[in-house]
Amino acid sequence: MTVEVVVPEMGESVLEATVSAWLKKEGDYVNVGDVLVELETDKVNLEVGAKSAGNLAQIKVKQGQDVKVGDVLAVIDEKAGAPEVKPAPEAAPQNEKEGARGNGHERERQSAPQITPVAARLAKEKGVNISEIPGSGNEGRVTKADVEGFLQGQERVNPLQGASQRPTHQQAPVESEPQMEEVNEPVATEAPRPEERIRMTRRRRTIAQRLLEAQQTTAMLTTFNEIDMTAVMDLRKRRNEEFQKEHGIKLGIMSFFVKASIGALKAFPQVNAEIDGDEIVLKHYYDMGIAIGSEEGLVVPVVRNVDRLSFAEIEKQIVEYVTRTNAGKLTVDDLRGGTFTITNGGVFGSMLSTPILNPPQVGILGLHKIEERPIALKGEVVIRPMMYVALSYDHRIVDGREAVLFLVKIKQLLEDPERLLLEG
Repeated sequence: MTVEVVVPEMGESVLEATVSAWLKKEGDYVNVGDVLVELETDKVNLEVGAKSAGNLAQIKVKQGQDVKVGDVLAVIDEKAGAPEVKPAPEAAPQNEKEGARGNGHERERQSAPQITPVAARLAKEKGVNISEIPGSGNEGRVTKADVEGFLQGQERVNPLQGASQRPTHQQAPVESEPQMEEVNEPVATEAPRPEERIRMTRRRRTIAQRLLEAQQTTAMLTTFNEIDMTAVMDLRKRRNEEFQKEHGIKLGIMSFFVKASIGALKAFPQVNAEIDGDEIVLKHYYDMGIAIGSEEGLVVPVVRNVDRLSFAEIEKQIVEYVTRTNAGKLTVDDLRGGTFTITNGGVFGSMLSTPILNPPQVGILGLHKIEERPIALKGEVVIRPMMYVALSYDHRIVDGREAVLFLVKIKQLLEDPERLLLEG
């Protein structure tokens, strides 16, 4: 009896996926639960496992092809029994050291390295043995950067103009009659300029499409302000050790901005809204999207009902999302919804930027690098840790006055953090 492996339900609004990588090949015997293939959606990666044991008789969809919910990915032949495994004879080690080395190599062969989907595709395209690449990601996971670094190392060792292109012998000179040398003008030749074409991942295509839609379907403007971060940094310095002992996590900056954003959204509810036809939908709850940069593109997991959470609960939720993002473990539910978004380009060194809206949201707050700068304060020039902040907003329902005052509110709350207890 044969059993079809089909594309499962992938969550609300997720109807298509791309076959990212086959982890089994035709003819392999699979057990129930064995992961057969990895699918990439515009939000998360999904693993499809075998629901029946048997022989993977046929793979119907190749890597890189798009599929829809219900499409047949492969066929398993349940009649095929498990292959009989016969132990291979082993030669006795000549000495203890050789035996220890042999066992070590065997263990290395048996431990399959973990690798991200993007890195796996790149390694396969370049014909790289994954086991030779040390992983720098979470739990030793091999990332795209690891594969690229390995390839660059190979190029340095084996440059394009290698020994194989040099002559292996020299011919003896042949004497000839002297001739008049003809002088020709040198011909300018341009060296080949290497290019590489890489197919966009489904997630990158979706990001590109959504960013373009945000530009074309919203009246997006950006306003800026700057915040003196002295009070927040002093508070973190005084309380971080105690906070970490009590909660097992550091007191980060993001929780302060989340709390300040809640206070500003309560004061200006149209920034926590969306447009539905001719109506404005005001959200009286606060589901905060936190933008996280990953190897495969930007993702925005959502912290639900963030106004009900403490500083520690916010920090723990963000750290958990970062960990799951790096491990490729985010779910569709993690990314669904959201009423407002915060993105922090400062972690990459950005001084100033204009964040792009995440529709149907009408507001996004951009944070930037904290830099010590001279400012005028009470008639004196002083050095303070300053941060530029940006609010991009949909001008169709948020006026410039509200946008400016929104940032002023955040500035006030962060420059006097005690107000967060009352208004955040």
